[in-house]
Amino acid sequence: MFGIGFQEMLIILVVVLIFFGPKRLPDLAKSLGKGIAEFKKASDEVRKGIDEAVQEHEAETEEAGTVSPPPPGDAPPSDPPPSAAGDTEPPPSAPKG
Repeated sequence: MFGIGFQEMLIILVVVLIFFGPKRLPDLAKSLGKGIAEFKKASDEVRKGIDEAVQEHEAETEEAGTVSPPPPGDAPPSDPPPSAAGDTEPPPSAPKG
């Protein structure tokens, strides 16, 4: 449990018992348990929300039959624009003359 051995756990419990006293120790343990339970519940809700969002995205992708486009920064460079009309040579397949 958290890489803490039995001896370390025993020392921590003795220090907590001395610091808080035997009267407040049960209340402290109860509030600690409630806090851990709330944290687990919140983390489960977040995990569930992420899983649902991933499933929705996968379903949309399957329906569209395509993969989502890459982000704008990752787009390959486009061809350079054609130059002015007078600066171009005729295409190689066109007859010369």
